[in-house]
Amino acid sequence: MEFMRLEGRPFRGKELERLKEFLACNHLDYDHEIEYTICLLDENCQIVATGSAHDNVLKCIAVDQDARGFGLAATIVSALVQYEFEKGRSHILLYTKPENQEMFENLGFYGVLKTGEILFMENRKEGFDQFIRRLKEESPKEALLTGPVIGCMVVNCNPFTNGHRYLVEQALNHCDYLHVLVLSDDRSFFSAEDRYQLVKEGVRDLSRVIVHRSSDFVISAATFPTYFIKEKAQAQKANCLLDLTLFARRIAPELGITKRFVGTEPNCAITGQYNEEMKQILPQYGIQVMEFERKEIKGTAVSASLVRAWYEKGDFKHIKDVVPETTLQYLINKKSQRPKG
Repeated sequence: MEFMRLEGRPFRGKELERLKEFLACNHLDYDHEIEYTICLLDENCQIVATGSAHDNVLKCIAVDQDARGFGLAATIVSALVQYEFEKGRSHILLYTKPENQEMFENLGFYGVLKTGEILFMENRKEGFDQFIRRLKEESPKEALLTGPVIGCMVVNCNPFTNGHRYLVEQALNHCDYLHVLVLSDDRSFFSAEDRYQLVKEGVRDLSRVIVHRSSDFVISAATFPTYFIKEKAQAQKANCLLDLTLFARRIAPELGITKRFVGTEPNCAITGQYNEEMKQILPQYGIQVMEFERKEIKGTAVSASLVRAWYEKGDFKHIKDVVPETTLQYLINKKSQRPKG
């Protein structure tokens, strides 16, 4: 059977409406962060299969009930993988319903973690194992022995401030070694690599702190898709559960982590909810959660969002009071390189 191929980056107008209707018939929602979509059309120009991508995540993959059995899912996924490779993205992820596991395994994907609602998969058979090996290689041998108390923080540091430094110092009072995982998605104001380097430089004098890139295995709310979750009010909760379960089951045991540290978050409801979920989930796996009050300077809580606002205005007078010298110099240099006007 022959099918016509329609693709776009992303669809607009009537084509977009037709795609949304098709997804709805297959119990999926359109994800507005889609950057590329491919559809297969029958002889009547009706959609019979579709799939999309954003960054290195495949999403919104569906095949019409009456068109199953013709290998259309394989055609769609193959085309999406080719698109990702052309974009230089070799590590490809997908989040789907657990009942789709066998189908995607047959298409070359491997399970990373499964909860009651979500299956997280990747296209590398040993991708997660390689991630764990890297974390261990970056750690001093003493931090991998039985005996020392090992803690962990997961941070965005957009950018790294004296508030982050304060939290690290507080955490070190409660553990022998501290792993700091810096989120690796590039949707923040500053790039993932720049944020990683700022954290590394900001704690360079603290020998018991081990800074890592989190890769794709620490799942932020920014990257977690919700198109296949019917109850949107539960989507953030599902994201928290997936991320925290992955950390508790597969990351913490490998590094001997028994403590997780966070700062209070009065301004961001999503982060506040995440912290509450952390307090409920991680102790079930023997991981203690400790929450510290955020550092205040001149009566104001140190905030990366405030630093970004001052940075946009070129207000380095305020910035220098709340960031380490390494962050200050980075911001000054970056501002000077931006085109004027």
